[in-house]
Amino acid sequence: MRAGAPWVFSNEIEMTPALKALAPGSLVRVEGGDGRPFGTGYFNPASLIAARLLSPDPESRIDEAFFVERISHALSLRQAFFETPFYRLIHAEGDGLPGLVIDRFDDVLVLQITTAGMEALIAPLQRALESVIAPRVMILRNDTPARLLEKLDLYARPLKGGMPPHVVVEENGVRYFADLEGGQKTGWYFDQRFNRADVAALARGHTMLDVYCHGGGFSLLAAKRGAREAIGIDSSQSALSQAEEAATANGVSSNCKFIKADAFVELERLGTQGDVFDIVVADPPPFVKARKDLEAGARAYRRLARLAAVVTAPGGFLFLASCSHNISAERFAAECAAGIARTGRRAALVRQSGAGPDHPVHPLLPETAYLKALLYRLG
Repeated sequence: MRAGAPWVFSNEIEMTPALKALAPGSLVRVEGGDGRPFGTGYFNPASLIAARLLSPDPESRIDEAFFVERISHALSLRQAFFETPFYRLIHAEGDGLPGLVIDRFDDVLVLQITTAGMEALIAPLQRALESVIAPRVMILRNDTPARLLEKLDLYARPLKGGMPPHVVVEENGVRYFADLEGGQKTGWYFDQRFNRADVAALARGHTMLDVYCHGGGFSLLAAKRGAREAIGIDSSQSALSQAEEAATANGVSSNCKFIKADAFVELERLGTQGDVFDIVVADPPPFVKARKDLEAGARAYRRLARLAAVVTAPGGFLFLASCSHNISAERFAAECAAGIARTGRRAALVRQSGAGPDHPVHPLLPETAYLKALLYRLG
């Protein structure tokens, strides 16, 4: 806190009986033991991250006007980068609103709230969104397991309007489809937008294997940019159905193919039979969901890199990504390098990247820089 970080952990607080009796999510004044004020935040005595700062002003009113200012500031950043309203509108601490993520699909907003403090502020938040955005639909996707750390229930329901089965996502000139009710997270992964464009720029006349393809983010854009063939692999039939629907909508179904399979099993099979692709993308779900999973997750990234390298053609490109904030960028890069090295292939790392500008990083919270992406050229 003294250096500017916005979190206070429970073992840093003099946890008096009066504090323990506060309702989870209570607004509090945060100050040091010497009386120095740090600002206004919310507090949960049941959480390891006991207090999260909302404002450096200890007298700040956390009301509709507060949210209007924060949302307007966040909106101006997105409008500087994106011509169409499809992006992450609020990225938690990166936008000064801890515990809140909002993804925007034109006039549809999908909110994900992970803390008791933000849950208690839904009413002024909703009024502010009406004032700044005036969306047709707002959906609460409060079903992420992170809520359990705050002793919150899991649920998904409309906040305004109905629950559309799916919506169109416009990104990089491609029309995708997102499942807002049953899809992963908020239904789409905006964080890879710029990485998808960079990989697709290499695709004309080439073949691509898109592992963990979800709704076809990498493969459909590559096909649209002239890939000779793009094959997507995922274990979710609903995600593959959305990808197939989008391939038809974009006129690329003739050079796209989607396969329901376990990624590791399918990569083993392809490698055994000697299949290779000019571009291979592997963008898995988080292998390191908690710190205790670090070593097992690191081994999984190493194995994935090895299997993906085997099916990358000589002179081809291999894109590997991790969305696990519990593995550092350095450790992820080391595991990927080790996996590729085990194939005996010569590799050159040509690009390192993260999420797009609609996922701003809090400078003192490395957790907000969760996405790590590496692009290799293999010999």
